[in-house]
Amino acid sequence: MIAHLLTGARPYGESAADILLVDGIIAAVGPDAAARAPDDVHRYDADGLVALPGLVDIHTHLREPGGESAETVFTGTRAAAVGGYTAVFAMANTTPVQDNAGVVEQVLRLGREAGWVDVHPIGSVSAGLEGRHLSEMSAMAHCAARVRIFSDDGRCVADPVLMRRALEYVKSFDGVVAQHAQDPRLTEDAQMHEGVVSAELGLRGWPAVAEESIIARDVLLAQHVGSRLHVCHLSTAGSVDIVRWAKARGIDVTAEVTPHHLLLTDEMARTYSPLYKVNPPLRTAEDVEAVRRALADGTIDVVGTDHAPHPLEDKDCEWQAGAFGMTGLETALPVLIETMVSTGRMSWRDLARVMSSAPALIGRVDDQGRGLEAGAPANLTLIDPDVRRTVDGRAQWTHSANTPYAGMRLPGQVRATFLHGRATVLDGVPIRTREA
Repeated sequence: MIAHLLTGARPYGESAADILLVDGIIAAVGPDAAARAPDDVHRYDADGLVALPGLVDIHTHLREPGGESAETVFTGTRAAAVGGYTAVFAMANTTPVQDNAGVVEQVLRLGREAGWVDVHPIGSVSAGLEGRHLSEMSAMAHCAARVRIFSDDGRCVADPVLMRRALEYVKSFDGVVAQHAQDPRLTEDAQMHEGVVSAELGLRGWPAVAEESIIARDVLLAQHVGSRLHVCHLSTAGSVDIVRWAKARGIDVTAEVTPHHLLLTDEMARTYSPLYKVNPPLRTAEDVEAVRRALADGTIDVVGTDHAPHPLEDKDCEWQAGAFGMTGLETALPVLIETMVSTGRMSWRDLARVMSSAPALIGRVDDQGRGLEAGAPANLTLIDPDVRRTVDGRAQWTHSANTPYAGMRLPGQVRATFLHGRATVLDGVPIRTREA
């Protein structure tokens, strides 16, 4: 028996309550938790710490297989645990691509061997991410990995016929197509958001309409087919308007926003540091305000980190040569506290919805994203909301250091994370032993 008694925790930032975890289940929450604890229980002083269901990231790049110089399943999921996550969905743009049952089962196995979080592989929409033929969707859906999310993320499914076929295909097993909305012709050689800053810096612009036109097309396709569509890393005010319109019409669409699109703007490009180069690009302050409002009012359903680690040489270079992408697993929660909780836009329960229960629901994962109540799986995290720390990419647990928040002081620190009742992080440090 493995048992933990978390004393004095504040579920959802509300009144203090003891939480008893026994053999992977929340056995009790409240005054009777201590009385029901076995004699050999591990006690953890959680006085004043906010308790939330374990976070679930619907959009993570773990790079393995093929990109181990940037990240591995072990290092990426370790960073996820430190960030408060108990499950991640691993994107398909690996080498080889996650376009068949063999590769997704390999990623599933690597996640289980690492043991930091539950890893749910995402299958590609097209074979080889080439955008020509559908991948082996059914085989991935019915193998041990039980894939339910399919995405060519990193590339757009630009062919409307292929997108329609994918939406039709996933209906048979309640899957969802997650679209990277980027018209390839409108963004050819683009370097940053198209606007005043790009014009002043002389960098080729990335127009908002390149994202918005694809979302508009795809919500209409989803309506026509009667299938589920998920919009990855939505970033513009116009995209918010389209998703809001689609939801009002009853179209089955969900959308995500990244932490960096909630905090940073295209003004960061004035540094010419590729740490701020990302796909989709950082947008204007007006766009940031629009996505914050949309996350608060439920138009945007979830926060996905789009954790995209890169080797040092791919970011320590001139802007044009730099790779697109930022790390995010260890900083997502602090950014959400800074932008949404501390500002009063969202409560801790709201945060749990967009970072835990909603992504688990979209990915059709039953044992994650559940409430902090007796009988639920013991996946949870404890957060000190009062701490402010300066972000240092070199001190993070991910294999890569390409964080856009380096030098910023952000609120909140994960003190402990529990995966199926087993401690993966204690006192802010990852725990290696599976018996912890």
